[in-house]
Amino acid sequence: MSANFSQGAPAALWQALVHEAAGRAGHPLDETRESYLVFVLLRFQNDGALLARTQALDWLHALGQAGQVRADALRDVGDRCLLIAGLFPGLAARRRVSVDYFVELGRGAYREVAEAGRSAYAALFGQLAEGYRELVEVLRGLCGDPRSAGLERLAAAVPAHATRH
Repeated sequence: MSANFSQGAPAALWQALVHEAAGRAGHPLDETRESYLVFVLLRFQNDGALLARTQALDWLHALGQAGQVRADALRDVGDRCLLIAGLFPGLAARRRVSVDYFVELGRGAYREVAEAGRSAYAALFGQLAEGYRELVEVLRGLCGDPRSAGLERLAAAVPAHATRH
């Protein structure tokens, strides 16, 4: 693609990058999963605490909640694990766990949301849980794209001390 990725709305930039990364990864995403992945990238692109959080503790805290608060907290765990497994796999090694740890934790969080949700919400998170590993591989495809300036902004937003756990 010859588009200039340094200009344009953040959502459009992420969408173009995700679409290309999905093609490179051999996992073309349907519109729903592509849109959700773009939403996650937008939501967390300025989260300086992304890598500082302990996902297992957040998972346990979420399980102690009820209703929509629980679903939202589990969704957040799933989203953060997705980003870590896909964009920051080195964090797993630094924490002495495998990338699969984050994949399984995130997939499990999405499954919990799907099981507790209703209709379209449950279906979406069921689909996301089922294709979690593919989403991780698409995110890994972003890392190899030198035009992914948005990814550089995300990485720059993470304080250096946040990765020293």
